[in-house]
Amino acid sequence: QVQLVESGGGLVQPGGSLRLSCAASGTIFSIYVMGWYRQAPGKQRELVATITSGGSTNYADSVKGRFTISRDNPKNTVYLQMNSLKPEDTAVYYCNAHLVPGGRGYWGQGTQVTVSS
Repeated sequence: QVQLVESGGGLVQPGGSLRLSCAASGTIFSIYVMGWYRQAPGKQRELVATITSGGSTNYADSVKGRFTISRDNPKNTVYLQMNSLKPEDTAVYYCNAHLVPGGRGYWGQGTQVTVSS
């Protein structure tokens, strides 16, 4: 019904930058909220950032001031610009989307981000 495909992960040195993208496709009229979550080895999946169709954003405290979420509504695409990356940002990053408030969430397959020297 709805497919999410992430791209942009990779290996980067501490202090470096990466930009993740997530494109949604399928039977979509509009997407209420899109976001990014991450899961490090041995840890639970956690919220990174979300953005509504109106542009309201929410960030985890650990990434405030370093990460920026944005979206292109006509393209059903969400981006995550990650600057000043730290080793603790290493994780699999997952894209998430809810078409309507309170509706089911859709997940992408994840993209690996590794921050290491």
